[in-house]
Amino acid sequence: MTTGNPNRRDLLAGGALMGAAVLAGAATSAQAQTSAAKGKILPPRDPNPFTVPPLPPAMTAPAGIAKLDGVNIWYWDTGGPGEVVVLQHAMTGSGHVWGYQQQVFRAAGYRVIGYSRRSYRETTSDNPGGSTAVEDMRQLMDHLKIDKCHVVGTAGGGLLAAGWALRYPQRTRTITIAHSIVLIGAPELAPYFTTVGQAWNAAVPHDYNELSPSYRALAKEGWALWKDFAHKARVQQQGLPAQPYGGPASMADLAKISAPTLLIYGDADPGSTPPLGRLFNRTIPNSEFVMFTECGHSGYWERPDLFNATVLEFMKRRG
Repeated sequence: MTTGNPNRRDLLAGGALMGAAVLAGAATSAQAQTSAAKGKILPPRDPNPFTVPPLPPAMTAPAGIAKLDGVNIWYWDTGGPGEVVVLQHAMTGSGHVWGYQQQVFRAAGYRVIGYSRRSYRETTSDNPGGSTAVEDMRQLMDHLKIDKCHVVGTAGGGLLAAGWALRYPQRTRTITIAHSIVLIGAPELAPYFTTVGQAWNAAVPHDYNELSPSYRALAKEGWALWKDFAHKARVQQQGLPAQPYGGPASMADLAKISAPTLLIYGDADPGSTPPLGRLFNRTIPNSEFVMFTECGHSGYWERPDLFNATVLEFMKRRG
């Protein structure tokens, strides 16, 4: 029986039901609302509960240095005959963070490549702010004789994925943009930010901005390892100028992206919020939106099984 003053269990059940309706789609939402209107008591559901993932396996793909024009890029490459997937790390990451994805994507039949961008861990340059990240990727793809690829970018890597699809549509199979602002400084995005650009936010540790409360509460070892990777990725950048991404500069640019695009956002991300992802979904013509529950800014790390399954299904279906 439902009373006029719901207790905590009622509220939790209602919240879980709302989450299930969002993930299941509009039809399920309408059914749930109809059932509620008729007075039926629906069981509480959590369609996507957080569970602690094991620590990532060691990365075993061969690594090397690509000596390119103006930059020596550290990269790894699983090899193989499959379609190529290029993984683009966050501003708090490097090419070393993809332990959850490297062999899983390889086992799915893909040739998987990851690398550290200019000034990140093990990649060096005499001109850290030179060229753009998109053009460095183009150089690396040419060096490896790769004509066409899927690009999976998380956070800052999402800027590069969008820039690559905009600049080289003929070389793009699909792109995945996960937990990313995509456009830096676009005035249309300001209403969607609650933390980005706030002076006090500069003092918040990166792990508190990028890992969900659920993850930090339950996955202590993973939390510590994420911080170690972030420290090793960023220590090389200290005092160096930021490299321009070469990504889209406006909402009008986003509307020109023609590649199939997957947008992944977490409901516990204080910066790249789900409403921002839905705005991009309305703007990018050939895009799909997915929201992860109990997930912050690092879905590839916090919820790797869900992240991998979602991205692999999308690439297989749309690539």
